[in-house]
Amino acid sequence: MSVETELSVGQVAKRCGINISAIHFYEQKGLISSWRNQGNQRRYAREVIRRISLIKAAQQLGISLDEIHLAFTSLPNGRTATKEDWADLSNAWKKTLTQRIAKMQKLKDSLEACIGCGCLSMKHCPLYNPEDILVEQGPGPVLLNKN
Repeated sequence: MSVETELSVGQVAKRCGINISAIHFYEQKGLISSWRNQGNQRRYAREVIRRISLIKAAQQLGISLDEIHLAFTSLPNGRTATKEDWADLSNAWKKTLTQRIAKMQKLKDSLEACIGCGCLSMKHCPLYNPEDILVEQGPGPVLLNKN
């Protein structure tokens, strides 16, 4: 790569508005990559700016880094996403986000039953024991997540 297309970690951080430690973290997670120059300094391709922008946008939507990594691995030859790729990726995430929104709405609606309860009834709690799924197991521990 020519010098004009190589960016230092500081240049990437400044351009993306993130800390250098975030860049190193993304690299450790396999979301971005770099190489070392002759002085053993990290260098990044200019395309890393778009990749980091996609990471930040996806995170704002509530997409986990694991989900982002999986999406990036689906790109041909690990290339940076194009506008069309982003449309495909975002469409794939819509189903997940819709499910999360429905779950959060159900949780929000369940909170209304908690007003005045003070968590005195773990047996019938709509948050810890949704739809009383543990009634047949008798007294004992409760489930925090129902998968």
